[in-house]
Amino acid sequence: MNQEPSTLYAKLLGETSTIEWKVLLPFFAKGDLLWVDPALDLIDAAIAVTQDEAEKIKAWMASGVFGKMTTEHALDVNARDPELWAVVVSPWVMVQERAQI
Repeated sequence: MNQEPSTLYAKLLGETSTIEWKVLLPFFAKGDLLWVDPALDLIDAAIAVTQDEAEKIKAWMASGVFGKMTTEHALDVNARDPELWAVVVSPWVMVQERAQI
């Protein structure tokens, strides 16, 4: 995607939606589900993926705030059934637990 950052941010924001965990199960099973910690902005993370910002992504992965969803984390989400927010950045589905206000 070669769009200006503000345009891309608006585009991706418009493509986000709340989603139920059961809808995400097939993506988790295929290994296509990325978890974004609530400490990160979901759209900023999606932009980093679309723009192939490898160093930023590596740093997030090293700190544990971004990466493929683990089985342990999936079991936790399944048990708690929190409100989730997602955006598709093909081939990935990026998901984040919505912050409680």
